[in-house]
Amino acid sequence: MANKTATAHDLRSALARLAEHPGQLHTTSHPIDPKGELAGVYKRVGAGGTVRRPTKLGPAILFENIKGYPGARVLVGLLASRERVGILMETDPRQLTQRMAEAVRNPVEPVLVPADQAPCQEVVHLAESPDFDLRALLPAPTNTDEDAGPYFCEALVLGSDPETGHSDVTIHRLCVQGRDEISIFFAPGRHIDAFREKAEKRGEALPISINIGLDPAVCLGASFEAPATPLGFDELTIGGSLRGAPVELVECVSVAQKAIARAEIVIEGEILPDVRVREDQNTDTGHAMPEFPGCNGPANPALPLIKVTAITTRRNPIVQTLVGPGEEHTNLAGIPTEAAIFNACERAFPGFVTQVHAHTAGGGKFLSILQVRKRSAFEDGRARQAAILALGTYAELKHVVLVDEDVDPFDSDDVLWAMTNRFQADKDLVVLPGVAGHVLDPSQTPAYNPAIPAKGVTAKLIYDATKPYALREHFERAKFRDVDPTPWYPDYRE
Repeated sequence: MANKTATAHDLRSALARLAEHPGQLHTTSHPIDPKGELAGVYKRVGAGGTVRRPTKLGPAILFENIKGYPGARVLVGLLASRERVGILMETDPRQLTQRMAEAVRNPVEPVLVPADQAPCQEVVHLAESPDFDLRALLPAPTNTDEDAGPYFCEALVLGSDPETGHSDVTIHRLCVQGRDEISIFFAPGRHIDAFREKAEKRGEALPISINIGLDPAVCLGASFEAPATPLGFDELTIGGSLRGAPVELVECVSVAQKAIARAEIVIEGEILPDVRVREDQNTDTGHAMPEFPGCNGPANPALPLIKVTAITTRRNPIVQTLVGPGEEHTNLAGIPTEAAIFNACERAFPGFVTQVHAHTAGGGKFLSILQVRKRSAFEDGRARQAAILALGTYAELKHVVLVDEDVDPFDSDDVLWAMTNRFQADKDLVVLPGVAGHVLDPSQTPAYNPAIPAKGVTAKLIYDATKPYALREHFERAKFRDVDPTPWYPDYRE
């Protein structure tokens, strides 16, 4: 892959790299409203994923003329194609799983830099100023007309354990509630929520920074989850490993916390103890925002509240956002999921699982395809063991499809072919009922299935679409001659 630009170290250098590849980045100065219109445009152009059709995969779009926000810009779709992620990570798209897996095994610790080396603090707005209003400073988009409010959809929250001092980063649903207030949604098991609970028990606020507009390596690294990266593991070390250079941090200007020095925007603040707000308190829509499974989830009746103390930015900052159910979420969440599963299987059965693909139909979380290499009849059982290991490695995973080496796990038609021709439901379907899943799946509720004891519990499924080793010759695919077609069709590409 020929690239002239130096390795990306922040969002702007990542965009410069992307601009060298035709069709990957589109910039427009046509005025756009961040409320509904921006997401509506990108839904058609490039969202993909679980978004309701019509949609497709298209370029990332940088909107440079945001109505009501002179000087601000909004970027959407940066990671909304696997090919684009490969360009940004300087890696073959089919090897991103292995690249991410290696980064987890070789972490690089972040470093602290002085304020004069932190572009994120070129402009400072303190909340104590009487004219401070984050709603006027930053164009947080709404995705639909039913959203509970404006959301920061692709922002890394950085917090620290009040007992140990260990820091961590995670991505959360952040809804703007007022001039200096943001609600935060925590799915079960998130590390920042564990820090918040510890602080709350002590009657203390939890100082945090919200980091927006980052090197995509940092965002990808931060999307790993337990048990692949357990409490005590700083995901910023993965971003450093991916880039071969430490992530730079800087002391915040208004709270005792650190921020990512090369972010476009940092919102500083504290999660208040024993304060809860209704997510849609300003709109009464009953809905939150479009989530990765493709539905507008219900507004949460009681969420923790962040009290904003300052906003720092680069000049002419870029607000990075995503369309919740789109392909960008699939890559952001799914490629780390693939790496976590691949590492777990490689430790248990070296060389047996050759590829893992977190399919976009599951938003990068619910559906994975495992390609396995069988060498004996015993490994008919090992394939299913690998699937069980995958379900144990990534708690939110719901369905696993097993395929052979002659099936492309990145090609949905090929996977469906295997599920049709190498599968019998009464023999090859494995159901695991009553297992912890994900609260945002609308089917994981007692209302849907009375056998489910609580929201977020589900039945998990393994589709064994591999050929039985003893009968493998009966399942051979037709073998065509391998001919280079370019003399006849010069535009051919893999």
